Amino acid sequence: MCERENKRIGEMYRCSSVKSMKSIPSLSTSSTEHRKHRRQLKQRSFVPVTTNTMNTSTNTAYDDRNAYFNCRSAINGRNKSLAQVMAANHDGNTLEIERLNFLRPAEVKEIAEQFGTPVYVYDLETLREQAKKAKMFPNAFGVCVRYAMKASPNASILKTFLDEGLHIDASSGYEVERAVRAGFKYEQISLSTQDFPVEFFEGQCRKGLKVNACSLSQLEIFGQKFPGGSVGLRFNPGLGSGGTGKTNVGGPSSSFGIWFELLPKCEEIVKKYNLNVERIHTHIGSGSDPAVWQKVSSLSLALCEKFPNVKTLNLGGGYKVGRMNYEKSKSTDLNLIGEPVKVAFEDFAKRTGRELKLEIEPGTFLLANSCSVVSKAQDIVETGTNEGHTFIKLDCGMTEVLRPSLYGAQHPLINVLSTGELPSKTKKYVVVGHCCESGDLMTPAPDEPETISERELGEISIGDFMVIEGSGAYCAGMSSKNYNTFPEAPEVMRTKPGEFKIIRKRQSVDQILANEVMI
Repeated sequence: MCERENKRIGEMYRCSSVKSMKSIPSLSTSSTEHRKHRRQLKQRSFVPVTTNTMNTSTNTAYDDRNAYFNCRSAINGRNKSLAQVMAANHDGNTLEIERLNFLRPAEVKEIAEQFGTPVYVYDLETLREQAKKAKMFPNAFGVCVRYAMKASPNASILKTFLDEGLHIDASSGYEVERAVRAGFKYEQISLSTQDFPVEFFEGQCRKGLKVNACSLSQLEIFGQKFPGGSVGLRFNPGLGSGGTGKTNVGGPSSSFGIWFELLPKCEEIVKKYNLNVERIHTHIGSGSDPAVWQKVSSLSLALCEKFPNVKTLNLGGGYKVGRMNYEKSKSTDLNLIGEPVKVAFEDFAKRTGRELKLEIEPGTFLLANSCSVVSKAQDIVETGTNEGHTFIKLDCGMTEVLRPSLYGAQHPLINVLSTGELPSKTKKYVVVGHCCESGDLMTPAPDEPETISERELGEISIGDFMVIEGSGAYCAGMSSKNYNTFPEAPEVMRTKPGEFKIIRKRQSVDQILANEVMI
């Protein structure tokens, strides 16, 4: 058995395409053959991709097929990165595994000097480009793209998408107000929320806010407040898709939306208050499995048939975006999932005579790779045992990028020397944040936030920089704000190469304490 499994792992390592670590089987921790095989894997020499001589002042292109991957094991109770496929130039010098998305190494130094670290840096060109791609989503009778503003709600980002013709998907009454202050009209905003803002949503609705009732009680409250009014219904279609259980918002384990089997109850409440159901909304999570997405589309259209006045079907967002090189090939292809949906809308129109408009709610798709966090290595420590590691301690952490600690999410990490150049050598590190919290980890094992993992990175010293890529979605907007009284980091917009404008100032201690009342 062990021989067969070892052969299987060897074949995976020789394969030209990157495999998911989950496809590599875990073997017995007591297997002598397994431990021997893993030692051999450590020593295995991989054929590199050849490139031109490295220029440390510019980015270098890599072949995505040669992105590294981790092999999972339970040896000694810990996961460890065993092999990284490195790119090399003709002279045999090793290069970075991951590369900077839009920043140049010299710009990293410039940003740190101008704004300090840590700092979020958004790229205006990338934001606009992603918005244009989203608007090209295949559709039969028109599409409205709503930015899921919870991904990153900064006013300048909202204004950028307003200028691109996007509307808003809000998840709270407070987000509604934030969007309005950024320039959106109430009628351009759709609210789907877990916490119905009963204290002030009535005024927002009278100004044109579109509301999706996400539970029977919310529908009842809306009916009481607005008998005869127009409303949307968010259903849980019974299926979900997510990168982890924490990002799956469909199926029986999810509280989001009205369970589809409660349709008769919905119809009773709608009739009771003479409500006009004009929208059906479903959302399955952030995995965006094409097969699941297409099936949910069909189920959602069936729900639309139950309400003759429905004019719009909102299929949510959650389109998966690869951040790491080895994830890029798994990014959602909007045409792949959109074309069958377009056909389904056309078939619906032929069958019912009703031409429904499509709505989508991208967040990650628009933001994920549109932002980088520039941080500094403020300390480097070692634990000198066979089980030890070299740790880079950053001046940021879960207070800026929570996803690794929460989901075991993987972010590309690129080291930049304090001179504004890329390192010429590499070394294995574990990267941790600045919080007094063992879970403040930037290099967890994939999908395992409690398991540390080493990463092959450019060799750096204290005072050098680290860029955390893929930090646009659910980072600034989902940080563990003010833990250990660390202030909110500033946000900066890169309006063009070499030009940066502040869009949120660094928080002061006085601002952190402003609402406290001494007794």
